[in-house]
Amino acid sequence: MPVRASLLALAVALAAATPARADNLLQIYREAQANDPALASARAIWQATQEKLPQARAGLLPNVSAAVAGNYNNYRLGFSGDTQGEDLNRNYAFGNGTITAAQPIYRVGNVVSYNQAREQVAQADYTLALAQQDLILRVTVAYFDILLAQYNIELVQAQKNAVSEQLAQAKRNFEVGVATITDTNEAQARYDQIIATEISTQNDYDNRVTALRAIINRIPGPLAKLSQNFEPALPEPDNAQSWIDRAMQNNLNVQVAQSTVTLQELEIERQRAGHLPTVDLVASYGGSWGNGSTSFSQSFNTRSGLIGLSVNIPLYQGGYVNSKVREAIALEDNAKAQLEAARRNALYNSQTGFSGVTSSVASIKATAQAVKSAEVAYQSNKLGQEVGVRTNLDVLNTLQNVFTARRDLASAYFNYLIGVLRLKAAVGTLDERDVEDLNRRLAS
Repeated sequence: MPVRASLLALAVALAAATPARADNLLQIYREAQANDPALASARAIWQATQEKLPQARAGLLPNVSAAVAGNYNNYRLGFSGDTQGEDLNRNYAFGNGTITAAQPIYRVGNVVSYNQAREQVAQADYTLALAQQDLILRVTVAYFDILLAQYNIELVQAQKNAVSEQLAQAKRNFEVGVATITDTNEAQARYDQIIATEISTQNDYDNRVTALRAIINRIPGPLAKLSQNFEPALPEPDNAQSWIDRAMQNNLNVQVAQSTVTLQELEIERQRAGHLPTVDLVASYGGSWGNGSTSFSQSFNTRSGLIGLSVNIPLYQGGYVNSKVREAIALEDNAKAQLEAARRNALYNSQTGFSGVTSSVASIKATAQAVKSAEVAYQSNKLGQEVGVRTNLDVLNTLQNVFTARRDLASAYFNYLIGVLRLKAAVGTLDERDVEDLNRRLAS
């Protein structure tokens, strides 16, 4: 069996051997949630960002520490020469311990850092939601790409059978002398072209399966297809400006960019706080003890404590604070530019998304009519060939038009479904409920 046919053969074998129903879109999406590395990475970053808040809160809470030290000493004093005195040899122990505490009272920078942490946690929610929307789009695109590739294979095989019949008929007509060799050559050329297309279509299917496998970490089995009674609907509301307004307010990329601007505004405030004094309430309690020293042999025990205010007034730091403020202002300008870019992209995506969905609805209707017209034209040309007013090439051309129209109709349906999801993503409302709704449109 050729390598290019291996995945298709495996899917067919599994479908024949397993009585279980085909995997549907919701099942594939749930697997993707559990196995997709991009979403797993986004979740880990979200979880890490949650720790920004307790870390920043620590700068507003008391800081308490304890230190204990102890040592054992041997002191020896000896005299030599004419010096008169008694040698001294003394062993003694000495230790001390201190507990210190500091409670920030006035630290503007720490308060601003806490507000920044709260904003970072909120921004992380938007970022995770973006990753979830991206997964929905990647899964649905990969899912319907496989269905479309399967349909294209079926179309190519049906077209090959039809052209094969035309080729056989051309050969018979030539043998009995009612047609020229030209008809046979034309049919043979069209048949060879379809064989080449079949190989390309099979390769495309394999690639689509591999794309979904990269998301769910397994080769997908048979997939549930779109229900035959599916009817496309226009966006609700059927007004482009309504979708644009929603996108400008709720688009997740806009939300992330707006949050970044807020963070940079707070960063300017935090850096400017470097010019301000800091005030802490400080307290300590400690003592020392021992059983002698170099000068006496009696034991001793001391205790001491203090409480007060510690004020630190920055006077000159070499221009460091002013430089950090200028840096933060420049980064704020960058964040505002990124916010404007995000808004313009949201406007573009919502406008084109709305237009894409509405045009897809019209395209489906027009292409469905084109399929009917192509089929009528094919039947007419086939009848015309039988009575001698149409050539074999005419029949082959109209047959090609039929399969091209059918392929275009399938593409139009899938483009509509993906377009609806992209439009909802543009306005920030795409979630698992949309996957469930789309899954209900699949054949059970």
